[in-house]
Amino acid sequence: MVISFSCSASRKLTGILALLFMMTRVYGQSTSGFISIDCGNRRTYNDSTTGIQYHSDHGFVDGGLSHKISTEFMADATNEQQKTLRSFPQSSRNCYTLPSATGKKFLVRALFTYGDYDGLNSTMSGSLFRFGLHIGVNFWEAVNLTNSDPSNTIWKEVLTVAPGNNLSVCLINFGTGTPFVSSLELRPLQDVMYPFVNSSVSISYFKRFRFGNATEYITRYPLDPYDRFWEAWFSTYKAYPWITLNTSNEVKRLPGNDAFQVPQAILQNATTVDTNNTFYSVRVAAGPNLDPTNLQLLPIFHFAEVVDNNPNRSFNIYSGDELLFPDFSPSRSQVDSMHQNGRFLHNPAASFLLNKTNNSVLPPLINAFELYSLVRMDNLTTDSNDISYIKEVKKHYNLAQINWNGDPCSPGEYSWEGLICSYPKSNQNPRIIAVNLSTSGLKGGLAISFMNMSSLINLDLSHNNLTGAIPDYLGSLRVLNLSNNQLNGPIPDSVLQGFQAGLLDLRLEGNPLCSKVKDTYCSNKKNTIHIILIAVIVPVVLVSLLVVMCILWKLCWKGKSEDHEDYAMYEEETPLHIDIRRFTYTELKLITNDFQSIIGKGGFGIVYHGTLENGDEVAVKVLMETSIAESKDFLPEVQTLSKVHHKNLVTLQGYCQNKKCLALVYDFMPRGNLQQLLRGGDEYSLNWEQRLHIALDAAQGLEYLHELCTPSIVHRDVKTPNILLDNNLVGVISDFGLSRAFNDAHTHISTAAAGTLGYLDPEYHASFQVTVKTDVYSFGIVLLEIITGQSPVVMDPQTVHLPNWVRQKIANGSIHDVVDKKLLDLYDASSLQSVVDLAMNCLENAAINRPTMTEVASRLKVWLPAVSGAPRHTDSMDTEIPRQFRLMISRARNEGISFQSGYTNGISQTSLFSGR
Repeated sequence: MVISFSCSASRKLTGILALLFMMTRVYGQSTSGFISIDCGNRRTYNDSTTGIQYHSDHGFVDGGLSHKISTEFMADATNEQQKTLRSFPQSSRNCYTLPSATGKKFLVRALFTYGDYDGLNSTMSGSLFRFGLHIGVNFWEAVNLTNSDPSNTIWKEVLTVAPGNNLSVCLINFGTGTPFVSSLELRPLQDVMYPFVNSSVSISYFKRFRFGNATEYITRYPLDPYDRFWEAWFSTYKAYPWITLNTSNEVKRLPGNDAFQVPQAILQNATTVDTNNTFYSVRVAAGPNLDPTNLQLLPIFHFAEVVDNNPNRSFNIYSGDELLFPDFSPSRSQVDSMHQNGRFLHNPAASFLLNKTNNSVLPPLINAFELYSLVRMDNLTTDSNDISYIKEVKKHYNLAQINWNGDPCSPGEYSWEGLICSYPKSNQNPRIIAVNLSTSGLKGGLAISFMNMSSLINLDLSHNNLTGAIPDYLGSLRVLNLSNNQLNGPIPDSVLQGFQAGLLDLRLEGNPLCSKVKDTYCSNKKNTIHIILIAVIVPVVLVSLLVVMCILWKLCWKGKSEDHEDYAMYEEETPLHIDIRRFTYTELKLITNDFQSIIGKGGFGIVYHGTLENGDEVAVKVLMETSIAESKDFLPEVQTLSKVHHKNLVTLQGYCQNKKCLALVYDFMPRGNLQQLLRGGDEYSLNWEQRLHIALDAAQGLEYLHELCTPSIVHRDVKTPNILLDNNLVGVISDFGLSRAFNDAHTHISTAAAGTLGYLDPEYHASFQVTVKTDVYSFGIVLLEIITGQSPVVMDPQTVHLPNWVRQKIANGSIHDVVDKKLLDLYDASSLQSVVDLAMNCLENAAINRPTMTEVASRLKVWLPAVSGAPRHTDSMDTEIPRQFRLMISRARNEGISFQSGYTNGISQTSLFSGR
């Protein structure tokens, strides 16, 4: 006979949580080190069932909104933690900071009860309701509440090592539902426990069973002093052929065997099967939240022989088809915890088999079982000193930026607003190298914490209300912009010496201390005293040089093209106070080999290919002379762009400030632009996944310009020719020639002309106003180009705008008729529909109805794993316990009986153990 049971890894704590939390009480157990947070609650109390003390989340998190669940679900809530929650409708990342200890192991658990708190019925509306969790700076788990009963409670657990004195749990907005959390629990573990958990590897809870006789569905604290949740077999599982075993004898651990510390009451009970059976399997079916083909699972089996006589029991233990432990015999009254030294297994079916050996009299037995999935801790936290100092700055100035929580630099896409970080390629922590808090309403003195940040190079605190003196210590600073504050001095000698030695770019204009100082750091203009002195003292020499230059010009350049004009004499004398390189016209000629290789043209001028002295390739954009005359915004534009740093924005390497030649020097993108690849020949065609990755890259670049730049930047000419591609087909936004930065006072609006035919926002035609939603509209056209391979204006056979062409094709046929034929039907149909819907959402006539670029990027991130064989983040199960339990047992062929519960994920079954 074949016996198997299979249970979903999705478990929900439901309205009958009285069953869940009814347990054997052991009084006097210590909760030392426990942190229990009731999110959204305002009071401290002891839980009536466990005795554990819960606290308000005040002081653990910034931002968010407190809520109570709907009145109709309040009566079913069996503990206080279910009744309140905190939601985070703002920002893409919001973090709780929990006190911990560096290098110590912890169990972290988050619980989520929606309870229709917002009256939107979001879990049952049919729309995707999904958001993410980070443990520290690494992806932990996704929370999927789609089509879930509002009264259900989902829990997530991770076992991890704290990287510092604080451990953060962050909620990540995917754009598919507002993140929220009901409670957070942190439980310290002993250092010897779960030895495979380290600073590089964490494990996410997948399943934890206790077998044998148990009267409670969940066993936790105080029976388990570490407050682990152990799910039990209900009495219905005791039906034939299942047999429960137990002993009153102590089940011992060998000295040094402290890795798991399963509670004694669990080890004294076991489950086996009738002696007519030879084996049974444990199958934990994958829920809707992850791809089972990419599971990396770590099973831990706990065995102890509880039969008093001398039984003959041995069996083989398999993971799928792989033999893990041959001919295993449980030790009498002694626990054996079996795992493969922390090895993670590829087991798509999450199936484990216990098979009786030929020489065994008795069938297999099991006392407890744990199953975890891998959480990689690849991202490094910001340098601990930098974290301390920047948090001191935050406290000093009482900064209210909503995204100044969690790690300042890591992961890079969620770095704090106003910070620029370095990310060393070696195994080193990110460092803060630049802080821009210009126009941030800072008051009081200059925080000394800035000067203590050993990697800080650039500090911009201009246009605030800072008072007092400048600290007499520079640290590593090379740029210090304190202009337009209320500083009254004095200026320390160390600062003056650094400035005079050329080691410090100092900006102090607009401060009271400059009323008594006339040095260049108090003026926007370069000191011209030396030039005047030279002109007065040696006028004859100067005139002679001019005469010589004229003669040389006549001899060497007579009859030549005006292209060979000596531009050196037109170099501007006033430099910009920025970190990027300033090129002379002569250097540009050398870099571009006398402007030989043209790689692009436009209304602004010509783009040339160039090579720097170190071999790096660059693109040199030279403004036409007619553009120079109208280029009043060029220098402010360079200053703005020099502060923009993002992996999906082309990097500005430098500029040329010449009266006859204004130029920008960018990184060179060897794969050209997106338009060329979409509408080029068939020798290379982007596949569906590559297209979506490029779309996400572009969306993230625009999101950075709109949301993370201070002030915000509107690109104004988003189109496929302005999305460049590097060797790895990573997309970067280029051509900020039309971009403008806007202060809040201007409501991010400009009245200057913008855009390209086919990409223009219809609202712009009516109002001549440019907003961030103008870029969103243009991005919608880009998405349609990515899907269709067509131009924004299609000839089919008459001229038609691309959105109308798509609508006509879908109306007259199907959505598949719009797909680029180069894809050869190799695309994911569900993600296609979603991307078309997103594009049309971006193309709404009314700007207010369009999504933000943050929402666009979040939605694209969700669809990418659906089309990728190896998703960027492997999502573990949503744990769930059904509201009601029904057991249906039927005899199958080969006298086999199968127990299945919850989500089966396509695994065949002969009978069903199920809830809702």
